[in-house]
Amino acid sequence: MSSSERARGAGRLRVCVVGSGPRFLSGISYYTNRLIHALAEEHQVSAILVRRLLPARLYPGRTRVGTPLTTFTYPPGTRVFDGIDWYWGRSIVNAIRLLASERPQVVIFQWWSGTVLHSFLLLACFARARRARVVIEFHEVLDTGEMALAPVRWYVNGVMPLLRRLTQGFIVHNEFDREALESHYGLEGKPVVIVPHGPYNQYAGGERPERADDGVCQLLYFGVIRPFKGVEDIIAALDSLDDEAAAKFHLTVVGETWEGWTLPAEMIARSRHRDRITFVNRYVADAEVQAFFEQADAAVLPYHRSSASGPLHLAMASGLTVVVSAVGGLVEAAEGYEGRIAIEPQRPDQIALAIQQAWLQRTRRFDDVHTWDRTLERYNEMFAALNASAAG
Repeated sequence: MSSSERARGAGRLRVCVVGSGPRFLSGISYYTNRLIHALAEEHQVSAILVRRLLPARLYPGRTRVGTPLTTFTYPPGTRVFDGIDWYWGRSIVNAIRLLASERPQVVIFQWWSGTVLHSFLLLACFARARRARVVIEFHEVLDTGEMALAPVRWYVNGVMPLLRRLTQGFIVHNEFDREALESHYGLEGKPVVIVPHGPYNQYAGGERPERADDGVCQLLYFGVIRPFKGVEDIIAALDSLDDEAAAKFHLTVVGETWEGWTLPAEMIARSRHRDRITFVNRYVADAEVQAFFEQADAAVLPYHRSSASGPLHLAMASGLTVVVSAVGGLVEAAEGYEGRIAIEPQRPDQIALAIQQAWLQRTRRFDDVHTWDRTLERYNEMFAALNASAAG
């Protein structure tokens, strides 16, 4: 039986997606929203969103928590509860009421942070008691910042086995994540389906505005600024160029500083080519995102490590040349994308060479290899595998 035949065997299901909401806005919030839209093409979908992720004073982006940076829409007929608070109160009661009234056959939990573990555990217990099947989609083993905190790491390692035992299947974005998940948590022989990340093409509608070729390649770094993101390597690469070579580039760095990682900002301030750098040091609203990508010719993402990257998918959806580190799940995420220029992590010298190549193809645009149709097909494979497992 082919994969498409297995997928069709799942039939139309009642599915509930549990994931991040817009109050503590992040890439997982956008992914949750786009997944809801994709699944609603063939299934009856409901959603439970996490509203207050943790006490705002503990969140790296605390200054913009609750700021209306985006407006999410949902497919017609989709019931959405926004949402669960970390301290529960009536919010967890209302979430359970949604599960009770919607009676989902499958509940999909979006995993990225230990702050949601207690809520996911309770909802999974209720879902299993109502004979729903539980699936966890792992975006990473654990947030990098949380992994560095021993008490958080111990808590997650101690409690996650309980949630894992309630789970009938796992979703990951790539083989790298599957191996990391197996190594860290164990999968107990349960179904695992690799579902490539769908495109972030919400900003790529219509024709791309034409921009006169003035001989300058517009480079863009987009995303939060954290120790593992490698933004400082971009500045070092630009500073390694002489004035004549640097005149061929303009770099825009757009991102909110997390974890006190101010080295990139300090390097920008003292850069020998400071006049060729625009620094937007905040989490930008949706209304601004499209303009940044429309004005760019190449995205530079020199991560030191990464499981997945929302900015990478934004760049590919925009057709940009992408200079990206060949680390973690990014190798598979960019596989087949003609605009990819792979570099080794922590190598400013390779970034300097890569942006020269990006300059040569600054007017070119490339087709994204990812589609939400493929995401939906792979999800249907998971649903069919769960059906087969139940029947067996």
